[in-house]
Amino acid sequence: MSDYYDILGVNKKASFSEIKKVYRKLARKYHPDLNPGDAIAEKKFKEINQAYEILKDPEKRKQYDTFGSLGGNFGRSRGHSNFEGFDFTSTGSSSFGDIFETIFGSGSQQSQTRGRDRKPEPGEDLLYSINLGFVDAAKGLETPIQVVRKEKCTTCSGKGIEPGSLKMTCPVCKGNGRIQKQTGFMKFASTCVNCGGSGFLPGENCRACHGEGRVDKVTRIKARIPAGVGNNSRVRIAGKGNAGKFGGAIGDLIITINVSLHKFFKRSGVNLEIILPVTYLEAALGAKVEVPTLNGETLLKIPPSTSSGQKLRIKNKGIINPKTKITGDMLIEIKIVPPPVKDIEVRRLLKEIEKKAPYNPRTGLEL
Repeated sequence: MSDYYDILGVNKKASFSEIKKVYRKLARKYHPDLNPGDAIAEKKFKEINQAYEILKDPEKRKQYDTFGSLGGNFGRSRGHSNFEGFDFTSTGSSSFGDIFETIFGSGSQQSQTRGRDRKPEPGEDLLYSINLGFVDAAKGLETPIQVVRKEKCTTCSGKGIEPGSLKMTCPVCKGNGRIQKQTGFMKFASTCVNCGGSGFLPGENCRACHGEGRVDKVTRIKARIPAGVGNNSRVRIAGKGNAGKFGGAIGDLIITINVSLHKFFKRSGVNLEIILPVTYLEAALGAKVEVPTLNGETLLKIPPSTSSGQKLRIKNKGIINPKTKITGDMLIEIKIVPPPVKDIEVRRLLKEIEKKAPYNPRTGLEL
């Protein structure tokens, strides 16, 4: 028998993934189903499988590298054993680990799942952050954004398998998914670790997506931001996240909103607040003044004798609640701004007013 490394055509320092990749390629090339009636291919196929069975097992490979073969004492237990009476070497079982796996099954999740058909997996949600001005957040808008998301691979149609590469019958279990092992006079059936019990080995991974079934792609999306979103609120756009694996559901795009401050508007829940400067005369005699809102200016009636700090309300001029669709109010805080007093005549007139209508605005503050 030739050297196992030479049979597979790999270096003695080759990793398990390298050995596995070469084995799959050779197994497909010399598989009896693809070479009917070819005795040479059948012999080569058996040699390839024998070499792989040894080199894929760390313990077997270690002994093979050390002694050049698997001797009869390999894996024989020493001292007392619950398996006394079993012949560990005459049946082809090469280690105590093989016997244990035969009776109790493999505890390795990798060995149980390797080779199974790819199952659909849902795509992940994508997170995106956007900065909005105060008015844009209050009124809502539609804006284009650019994200990098995983989309279904067009080369393999999301299957993860190279086009034209068909899955093959597992050469170890011959498609049964289970293998028979004999230890001495006892026979046991166990799940085939080569195919994970599926009976088949998947085709070659797609070269475009490396077997994932999806690829990264820069995508432009029109994001619709509803009116009334607040700072740190989130907007979910369904179906704009990462594509699922192997036909799984597409994830969502979740946009976090960062709202900047406004120079004179302030938000309090769904209400909109503003400080409105008025003159001494407007506050004293009453007036109708223009007030800015989110949708242009509106007329506000200031009643006579309005004090500084007094709050007036305009219904339905606030911010809409994106969930209930109810619009808040606008709260106007009055701030009386005195006239400039550098002019001597203005100072004289103000003093005349004080003589005509004297009053003490601090009445009631006495202790």
